[in-house]
Amino acid sequence: MRKLRFILLSFLMLLPLSARAEDLDMNEYLFGHVGDSYEWHITTVNGHHVTIPLPVIVHSKTSGWHVFSSEKLEEGEHDGFYIAPDGEKHAGKIVERQQDGSSVKPLDISITKNVLGLMVNSMVLLIVILTVARWYRRHDAREEVPTGFAGVIEMIITMVQDDIIKECIGKDYRRYSPYLLTAFFFIFINNLMGIIPFFPGGANVTGNIAVTLCLAIFTFLAVNLFGNKHYYKDIFWPEVPMFLKAFPLMPLIEIIGMFTKPFSLMIRLFANILAGHVMILGVVAVIFLTARLGFAMNAGMTVIAVLFGVFMDVLEFLVAFLQAYVFTMLSAVFIGLSRQEPESE
Repeated sequence: MRKLRFILLSFLMLLPLSARAEDLDMNEYLFGHVGDSYEWHITTVNGHHVTIPLPVIVHSKTSGWHVFSSEKLEEGEHDGFYIAPDGEKHAGKIVERQQDGSSVKPLDISITKNVLGLMVNSMVLLIVILTVARWYRRHDAREEVPTGFAGVIEMIITMVQDDIIKECIGKDYRRYSPYLLTAFFFIFINNLMGIIPFFPGGANVTGNIAVTLCLAIFTFLAVNLFGNKHYYKDIFWPEVPMFLKAFPLMPLIEIIGMFTKPFSLMIRLFANILAGHVMILGVVAVIFLTARLGFAMNAGMTVIAVLFGVFMDVLEFLVAFLQAYVFTMLSAVFIGLSRQEPESE
């Protein structure tokens, strides 16, 4: 039993835990890991936090640009800048102390955990695509079928292209294929990297509403900038009885729908990925919350939590694919609706 417990706890050391059993603050534990930060926490050894400090880049209205390591903020204040504590305005963000004692939020373009995670994941995406492109440069795809890694990626691309993009958009689907394929692989890889519990994985990129907002804006622009005349006719002059046209209720509903569709994309992706991370962290926390209940209870709950945690990781792998699939499919459906032609044609 002791050997099994040692193996299980050794496995859990890979997880991003930052609190001891006796002082585990669930609020800080959960939201500290799914939220953004100015450092990348790796693990905790004997109460000492092992972290990677990240560059802080802020612009003050009075003193201009400041660039320094986030490690300098651990001691409190640096050049008038500090991280606002809980309960204050802009809690968790860098603020600047003024001469009158008040604080203001400067222009902040720091490389935070999510920003660095986004950079790393984007680099992984480039490596994946360029690796496949390298195979095609060295082989004639008309005579040789790709195998291995290139074959798997081609299978996924073909599935997304034929089953989602082509089916939902129609005849001019190739025009939107680059964006939709990029969105699919971007979301999928970021979701997968978020499941990995150790550096450079673990960043909650697609569980950050700012990232999903940008993705939703891109879909909104693709739908409304390239929509045809029939699309806008259905919005501003729909085929309804004349008394409804006199009272512009239908155009108002359609205009609201232009914004609610990308809004639903943003919330769906953000909420599902965030909920998955919270569930896994909650399962792991059971091990530490039961530490005071005795060896037998803690050992039993540790085994259950690890097995259930592995199950949740496998489930999250499926969710990572499904959320990328659903976002791409709905984006393609919205784009397809904006490209429809009148039935008479």
